[in-house]
Amino acid sequence: MQRQCIKINVGVSDMNDMLMLNNMSTVDKEANDIVSVCANCGKEGDNLKSCAACKLVKYCSRDCQQAHRPQHKKECRKRAAELHDEELFKQPPPEYGDCPICFIQVPALDLGRRYMSCCGKIICSGCRYAPLYDDQGNEVGNEKCPFCRVVAPDGMGEAIERMNKRVDAGDAQAMYNVGAYYQDGIHGLPQDVTKALELWHQAAELGCAYAYGKIGYSYRIGRGVEVDKKKATHYCELGAMGGSESARHNLGCIEAEEGNFDRALKHFMIAIRGGHSKSLKLIQRMYLEGHATKEDYTEALQSYQVYLSEIKSKQRDEAAAAYDHYRYC
Repeated sequence: MQRQCIKINVGVSDMNDMLMLNNMSTVDKEANDIVSVCANCGKEGDNLKSCAACKLVKYCSRDCQQAHRPQHKKECRKRAAELHDEELFKQPPPEYGDCPICFIQVPALDLGRRYMSCCGKIICSGCRYAPLYDDQGNEVGNEKCPFCRVVAPDGMGEAIERMNKRVDAGDAQAMYNVGAYYQDGIHGLPQDVTKALELWHQAAELGCAYAYGKIGYSYRIGRGVEVDKKKATHYCELGAMGGSESARHNLGCIEAEEGNFDRALKHFMIAIRGGHSKSLKLIQRMYLEGHATKEDYTEALQSYQVYLSEIKSKQRDEAAAAYDHYRYC
């Protein structure tokens, strides 16, 4: 069957040449209407399916896709990798967003935030430390949750009971926290890495990016599973794209270990903009060892200062000055 070349003027000659060469889709510049052509047999139609990996070509059937695979494989892998990196190296929004009380960005450092087992809210250290007042303006102490005003649990035993209820209710953060307790065998729970990984997988599927990072790190060091760098990278990438600075930092470490310093630098820069101070130290080290420039290190320092300005508050400073475990940067 003789193939037909379809040419629509989109105002860019190079694009036309590419479309004629590959018998691919052409787009109407006014309405975004697509005329599709099977990359293998040249059949036209509106129901052709794009290659799932690269989105560059379309096929009328799976048989045509398989027949065209030897010709398309190299280009497909290249474009799929480009699309993956475009998504991977975007700056994601912060995993925890803003504190629901003061509406200032929640710090990346775990000491700077508290998970409330009563209501499931993530509250910054400043709001957790600040005294509470009743509707008459009388101070009532801080023995209650500053968000839902439920009395604080009487010890970790009661806190674990509350968190288990949150786990049963499908709370991803509670799953992540209880998994961490099982990993370390603390707060009255036995050390059980298998149980920890199970909870982290559940939390990750519900959107907890930090859980993906924990799973990736477990595969990286062989904690409860066999060392598997491919799986470590995969899970850390999922965590990083979801906003986990620690997962992003680990990706940078993996790339640096492989000698891919340009990619490592990109990951560390994104982690720094999200508040990961350890990434700043590693960029300093890369600069001293000749793997990053002075301009890279200067940019990293400036990015971290911007992050600090976004999370700083008088209330958080007071909390950090009073107790080291309320330190937020």
